[in-house]
Amino acid sequence: MSGHYEAPIREPLIIGHKTYHDITEDIARPIEERAGKLWWVSLYAALVLFIYGFGCIAYTIGTGIGAWGLNRTINWGWDITNFVWWVGIGHAGTLISAVLLLFRQRWRMSVNRSAEAMTIFAVVQAAIFPVIHMGRVWVGYWVFPLPNQFGSLWGNFNSPLLWDVFAISTYFSVSTVFWFMGLIPDFAMIRDRAKTPWTKKIYTFLAFGWGGKAKHWQRFEELSLVLAGLATPLVFSVHTTVSFDFATSVIKGWHSTIYPPYFVAGAIFSGFAMVQTLLLIARKVCHLEDYITMYHIEIMNIVIILTGGMVTVAYATEYFIGWYSGSRFEDFTYLSPGAATGPYWWAFWALITCNLIIPALFWFKRVRTNIIATFVIALIINIGMWFERFDIIVINLSRDYLPGSWTMFKPTIIDVGVYLGTIGFFSVLFLLYARTFPVIAQAELKSILKISGETYKAKEGDEHH
Repeated sequence: MSGHYEAPIREPLIIGHKTYHDITEDIARPIEERAGKLWWVSLYAALVLFIYGFGCIAYTIGTGIGAWGLNRTINWGWDITNFVWWVGIGHAGTLISAVLLLFRQRWRMSVNRSAEAMTIFAVVQAAIFPVIHMGRVWVGYWVFPLPNQFGSLWGNFNSPLLWDVFAISTYFSVSTVFWFMGLIPDFAMIRDRAKTPWTKKIYTFLAFGWGGKAKHWQRFEELSLVLAGLATPLVFSVHTTVSFDFATSVIKGWHSTIYPPYFVAGAIFSGFAMVQTLLLIARKVCHLEDYITMYHIEIMNIVIILTGGMVTVAYATEYFIGWYSGSRFEDFTYLSPGAATGPYWWAFWALITCNLIIPALFWFKRVRTNIIATFVIALIINIGMWFERFDIIVINLSRDYLPGSWTMFKPTIIDVGVYLGTIGFFSVLFLLYARTFPVIAQAELKSILKISGETYKAKEGDEHH
């Protein structure tokens, strides 16, 4: 057991003097009990947004993408902004589940399940935008290199659209397998507690015959490590591929070698902010305060400080290089004196305020251990990262090399509707997930109860004294 020793000075990861039975009861309760009024209100609100967004998508497909606010100069607008934003949000799930598993960080066990679910749901939203952006959705399957009857029709591997297809499909498939595999022991727990034959049948099917035998656990542990090893490069490769959509072009402000690491850091930054936003709500609604403790919240805020610092350095580098190059065209990029004082000054300062100034408050322990402050700052970071993607795309495109083609971007009600629809769709998926799947990996939590549980740590502390 020496390999599993934990210093008594460390904060307990499970508080409230829990037993193994308590953990089972607490985590199964949201699934087994009837949903509360708050859950139904949230679901109906999310469904309204989703239906409105679905209507806007149907209108876009029927009319063409002229229904959006795109023009000859700015031919990527809200759609690609939202695509990059959603892909970025999904990043924290893979980082928490894969990278922190390899580093044996026990605090991830309370947050990994919901973070992985968030990854999958966010990638589903991201995939919607490039598909609609094709214009002819019904021939969307042409992006896959499939045998076909069109003679020489083949995917154009020089196209960023095709890179996104491979990035998203790989990310989605690996994340889904990783997430589902972690759920198997928990499905078995719900199967064994099921009250109705119908529920028992569903969870028996989902549990894949899990019996909790030593052999099952051995295979589970081995496969977790293999999948974590496969998913870790994905944390870096997926958003690097997305950054290549911009970095490999010759448009000023995009043609930059800093984009890949900068996009990855920004994705983890926004992803952790979204995890905080969702988990603080789930913690309150599902009464999981004893498992998602202030220690977990503070640790995630420290990761936000770290990745926020990386993003700040990237911003400073971009701004400095633009100024130092002496190129007149660089003064029209999204991080330049021209952007700070030009027609999109409001978007520039929204980015600086939300991503640099306000997250710096997390340096103060009183702020990063305050739940309301954490929730508000996490929301502000999500808004700031959306503005970052908006600035990169719209500000850089709005000022071309020819002053005659300079123009402004004005989103239409359809643009806004599609975006709100994806937020509604994401919320519907997350709310349904919270009612049907265990929000916390109870099997993993039980493995650390005797190391990091409050009761056991107190006993250990007494022995050392």
